[in-house]
Amino acid sequence: MANTPAETIATIRRLFLDRGHAEYGGEAVSQLQHALQAAHLARQSGADPSLITAALLHDIGHLLHDLPEDAAEQGIDDHHEGLAGRWLSQHFGPAVVDPVRLHVAAKRYLCAVEPSYRDQLSPPSQLSLQLQGGPMSAEEVERFRSSPHHEAAVSLRRWDDEAKDPNTAVPDFDTYLPVLEAALISADAPRADP
Repeated sequence: MANTPAETIATIRRLFLDRGHAEYGGEAVSQLQHALQAAHLARQSGADPSLITAALLHDIGHLLHDLPEDAAEQGIDDHHEGLAGRWLSQHFGPAVVDPVRLHVAAKRYLCAVEPSYRDQLSPPSQLSLQLQGGPMSAEEVERFRSSPHHEAAVSLRRWDDEAKDPNTAVPDFDTYLPVLEAALISADAPRADP
């Protein structure tokens, strides 16, 4: 895609500022609050710019479709992770795109490998889990583990689960503009041959 890094960042910022105040799927936070909390948790953990960017943008798919906010309650899986992955792949490399694309699979994975994990999910997340296929089978677990970004997706998933506190104060969106720019620059760097 021909967008410059500045144009891409402006588009992302506009999406969050225009549509990010919508409810985050039955949770007590907005889409923007959720994204900022996830990015803050990633930054606090020492994640690199690509993974902080993935945490910030992991649910951008919700901002790209026109389904109702309560789609899950209507029995609709919006497949936001795939929509986000496709859109982000026009701008970022695999270190951002793959954890985003896999963050729903990471929930299913954790439900399969950590029996107590499912009980820790919020009610809306448990509802969406059923629409997303429930816990993974043993075969799906092995396939998930074969992704080079599966560990990053699991980290992202854990931040996703924590980023739902309406009383948490975190830095605003513009704080992450340099992080987005660093992730875009990294995506443009020449890749070594395998």
